[in-house]
Amino acid sequence: MSDGGAAAYTLGLDYGTGSVRAVVVDCSDGRIVGTHVSDYPSGHHGVVTDPRDPHLARQSPADYLEGLRVATLGALAAAASTDGFTGERVIGIGVDTTGSTPIPVDGRARPLALDPAWAGNPAALAWLWKDHTAAREAAAITAVAAEHAPEYLSPIGGTYSSEWFWSKVWRCLKVAPDVFDAAASWVELADWVPAVLSGIEAPRDIRRCVCAAGHKAMYSRAWGGLPSRAFLARLDPKLAELRDRLYEEAYAPDRPAGTLSAEWAGALGLTEGIPVAMGGFDAHYGAVGAGVTPGTLVKIIGTSTCDIAVAPADQPMEAVPGICGIVDGSVMDSFYGIEAGQSAVGDLLHWWVDVVCEGDAATHARLSDEASRLRPGESGLLALDWNNGNRTVLVDPRLTGLIVGQTLHSTRAEIYRALIEATAFGARAIVERMAEHGIPIERVVCCGGIAAKNDLFMQVYADVLGRPMLIAGSDQAPALGAAISAAVAAGAEAGGYRTFTEAQARMTSLRDERFEPRDEAHAVYDELYGMYRELHDSFGGVATDRAALGTLMKRLLDLRDRVTEA
Repeated sequence: MSDGGAAAYTLGLDYGTGSVRAVVVDCSDGRIVGTHVSDYPSGHHGVVTDPRDPHLARQSPADYLEGLRVATLGALAAAASTDGFTGERVIGIGVDTTGSTPIPVDGRARPLALDPAWAGNPAALAWLWKDHTAAREAAAITAVAAEHAPEYLSPIGGTYSSEWFWSKVWRCLKVAPDVFDAAASWVELADWVPAVLSGIEAPRDIRRCVCAAGHKAMYSRAWGGLPSRAFLARLDPKLAELRDRLYEEAYAPDRPAGTLSAEWAGALGLTEGIPVAMGGFDAHYGAVGAGVTPGTLVKIIGTSTCDIAVAPADQPMEAVPGICGIVDGSVMDSFYGIEAGQSAVGDLLHWWVDVVCEGDAATHARLSDEASRLRPGESGLLALDWNNGNRTVLVDPRLTGLIVGQTLHSTRAEIYRALIEATAFGARAIVERMAEHGIPIERVVCCGGIAAKNDLFMQVYADVLGRPMLIAGSDQAPALGAAISAAVAAGAEAGGYRTFTEAQARMTSLRDERFEPRDEAHAVYDELYGMYRELHDSFGGVATDRAALGTLMKRLLDLRDRVTEA
């Protein structure tokens, strides 16, 4: 970063599941000087659903554009109260989004959903990350790749997901061939927003980030980019034809995706020509904003959880079965980005409190308080965290939830705690899988509202994982990470930085709070985790000889009795 002179700022845009958040960040220290949130108006909390298909989840690109305008203007207005701030001091823009969230676009890179001809057609909308309608397509992709191109599966843990690019595009071809045929191309939301800001009007001119391409579209330079035409033709000849209308190369996030167009500069009150950074997924830039380094696992905890680690790209990296992806440069250049996650965490607690218990935020707080008075093992309950399928390490959206050990005396708070513990056990399965394959995890840094507000959640995780649980210094880690990417894209001469590592050193921090594992609790959770793995492997279809389900209920009762009598 250049020393002296006027302060430099970057803008970070964070496209979440229900809203877009804009933050204005001081490049010298990562301080957020302005923020604003714009909720998506369409559907239910921004998600277009279908009562006939619970797996469908789409979003309106019109919401993305309006959110961009409203959130940015609001954040800049809030930043105006900072001494000396003006829009002219914003040196770059960064974007993070959900993913995989592909959008069918026309020949001008305009989403089909913005054309009145496609109004009301859900297939023309953005296919949100949590859309699981393509489970059969994902299974078929996995099977064909296993037989004909196993190298495609190696970096993504061996299984292709219904949440990802090709399964969704193929699903569209099957259920809405008119939409598929009308689409000149498909663009990930993470790539589309930077293209919009840059005024790009042809799909082939959009600079794609390896974050989305590598983790969700089976892109790798090792086999020449996207999956071959021959492979895609085995799925459907039209997918092979689509390949030629996508892209040849994807890039690490150390360069601009474009520069701010005159149109958007005028609309937002910013300087035309400032760099727009490569778009990335929210979890990946959230890891950047949390200060991810080798040996650190960053957990972005929200409705679901995405886990991100990094490893030096100049060292050998082996495949990790069940992991969502290992991609060179997907989080930061010069590092492998390693992604895993769980499909329901906040959503699992929401289901229990809001749907089953018909409660509200006060109910969450009350149950958390009551559950915090329970000792590990005291309830005699054990749950699986699969109410929305399993993302890692089983990669199976058709798995469902389970609670074992209920009696006529089981309480709402006991079940609430058992569900938190289940998500922690799922997190431990991910950490252990990484460690088994040479990715050591020494500490865990968490982002998101649950981490910042729920001490019970954090302590349970520390006790289950047996590792310190830390909290990112910024409440807006993904947006901060996007702003950091903008500071790197702008470069040191403009007031930014040469590398992500340099930017992180100045712009990220951790809170003082630490949740350390407690030996006694960890010992009990070791026993419970062993039983969790019996359920996990048995119901998850993993061949194992450790399950003894016929005695598991009684062992849970025995553990409960030992804990309560101690």
